[in-house]
Amino acid sequence: MATTTGTATAKRKPVFVKVEQLNPGTTGHTLTVKVVDSNPVVPTTRKARPGSSMSRPSQPSRIAECLIGDETGCILFTARNDQVDIMKPGETVILRNSRIDMFKGTMRLGVDKWGRIEATEPASFNVKEDNNLSLVEYELINVNDQ
Repeated sequence: MATTTGTATAKRKPVFVKVEQLNPGTTGHTLTVKVVDSNPVVPTTRKARPGSSMSRPSQPSRIAECLIGDETGCILFTARNDQVDIMKPGETVILRNSRIDMFKGTMRLGVDKWGRIEATEPASFNVKEDNNLSLVEYELINVNDQ
C-alpha cells in the first residue's frame, strides 16, 4: 500500500459515465452496460515469420464483437480471450478502465490488461439502440499553422 508521509492514500471512487459521453481517443472510462448482442470473429491465421522458433505454438486468440449499451446509447465492444465468456447477450457488466479504440474510422470500446470486466446484477434500464456511436465515422484532420 502506498504511503505518503506516514498516512495511507485513499482510493478514489469510480466516476461512472454514460455511453453518449464517450469520445474518440479517450481512456479510463467506467461504465455499467448491458450486452445486447455478441458475435464471434473468425481469427485470421498468420504465416510464420522466417527465423521464428516453432518450439512454442501460438495460442489462437478468441475475439468477439459485442453490442453493448445503456439508456443513452450503444457502442461496439471488442472482447478478447477470457472476456468473450463474460460478454453474453442479456448480461449486465461493469467495465472499468476501458478505452476507445479507433477501427476504420469508427469508435470501439475495449478493455486491456489494465482494465477489468465484472458481471453485476441485472440492470433495470433498456438499451437505446438507435444511438449507436460505432456507426459514426470520424476522420483525423491535421490543422496547419499559418
